[in-house]
Amino acid sequence: MDFALTDDQRAIQDAARAFAAAELAPHSAEWDERKHFPIETMKLAAEMGFCGIYTGEEHGGMALGRVEAALIFEELSHGDVSTAAFISIHNMATWMIDRIGSDDLRARYVPKLVTMDLIASYCLTEPGSGSDAAALRTTAKRDGDHYVLNGSKAFISGAGTSDVYVVMARTGADGPKGISTFVVDKDAPGLSFGAQERKMGWNSQPTAIVQFDDCRVPAANLLGKEGDGFRYAMMGLDGGRLNIAACSIGGARLALETAQDYVTTRKQFGKPLADFQNTQFKLADMATQLEAARLLVLRGAWALDTKHPEATKWCAMAKRFATDACFQIADEALQLHGGYGYLKDYPLERIVRDLRVHRILEGTNEIMRVITAREMLRQ
Repeated sequence: MDFALTDDQRAIQDAARAFAAAELAPHSAEWDERKHFPIETMKLAAEMGFCGIYTGEEHGGMALGRVEAALIFEELSHGDVSTAAFISIHNMATWMIDRIGSDDLRARYVPKLVTMDLIASYCLTEPGSGSDAAALRTTAKRDGDHYVLNGSKAFISGAGTSDVYVVMARTGADGPKGISTFVVDKDAPGLSFGAQERKMGWNSQPTAIVQFDDCRVPAANLLGKEGDGFRYAMMGLDGGRLNIAACSIGGARLALETAQDYVTTRKQFGKPLADFQNTQFKLADMATQLEAARLLVLRGAWALDTKHPEATKWCAMAKRFATDACFQIADEALQLHGGYGYLKDYPLERIVRDLRVHRILEGTNEIMRVITAREMLRQ
C-alpha cells in the first residue's frame, strides 16, 4: 500500500492548482455575483486538457484515470467550486460519447468537446423523476431514420447555452431496461429551454428545464444500443459522483485554510481565537474529516480505474461521505468567522451555498445510502 502520488500525478496536481489560482480564484466572487458563465476561461481549462480528462487520446483526450481526475477537480474547485463542477459535468458527458458512441459519433463530437468548442450537458433528471430516475417519462419513438422525443428534463446545468445534450429517454417498456441514450444538438427541431432557475448557489453556470416537443433526432445519434441507456447513465454517474465529491473537497479545503488564517489573527477576550482549545478542537476535527473524505474519494477512484467489482459501492460511499463532511467543514469555517463569515467580503458564504447542492445532485446522499446497503446485502 503506497499513499504517495507518482511524479506524473504531482505534476498534474501542480498544473491544476496553478491554473485555479491564476484563472479561477480571482474571478470566483464576481462570477457568482453577476451569474456569469465563464466560457472563455473554461476553454483555457480545455487547453490544459481538463475538459477531456479521462476521454481517450484518439480524439484529443488526456486518457488519464479517475485518480488523476479527482486530483484535478479538487484543485479546480479550490479556485471556484461552481465552475469546476460544470467542467466535471462536461467531462462526464464527453466521456459517455467517447466510451459508448459509434465511430461516427465520436469523430463528430469528441474533438470539439475536449477543446470546449462544443459544450455538453447531461440530461437524466425530470420534473417528476429525481431519485427514481428509472421512472423517467421522456419518450423517444422511432420514425424512419429519426427518433422523435417528447418530454422534459429538469435542473440541467448548461441548459440553453450548451451545444450538445446527452439525453436519457424511454424507447421501450417501463423500468430501466426501456431507456436509451441520445446525443441531441442544441439546434434540433423541437428542442427548447425554460427560464433560468434562481438558485442558492452554483451561480457561475446556467440551469434550466430542457423541453422536447416532437424533437427530431437522427437515429445515428443513438448512443450505444436501445434499452441500455440507464446502464450508460449509471456508468457516467459512478465517475460523476467522484468528481463532485472531489469538488467538495477543494471547496472545503479553501474554507478550512481561510478559517485557519482568520483564527490566528482575530482576537477575543485578549487573545487570538486560535489559542482557545475549543477552536483548536474544531480545526482538528475539520482537518481530519477533510483528509478522510479525500482518502475515500481516492479509494473510489482507484476502484473505478482497476474495474473493481465493488466500484459502484465505493463511489457511492465516497460521494455520500465527502459531500456531507465537506459541507459541514465549510459551515464550521463560517461559524468560526462569526458575523464576518456571513458577509460576501469573505468566501465562506459562497462556499457554503455552492457545496450544499453536492449532497443532492449526482444522486442524493439518501440514494447513496441505498446503493451502499444494496451492494452490501448482495454479498
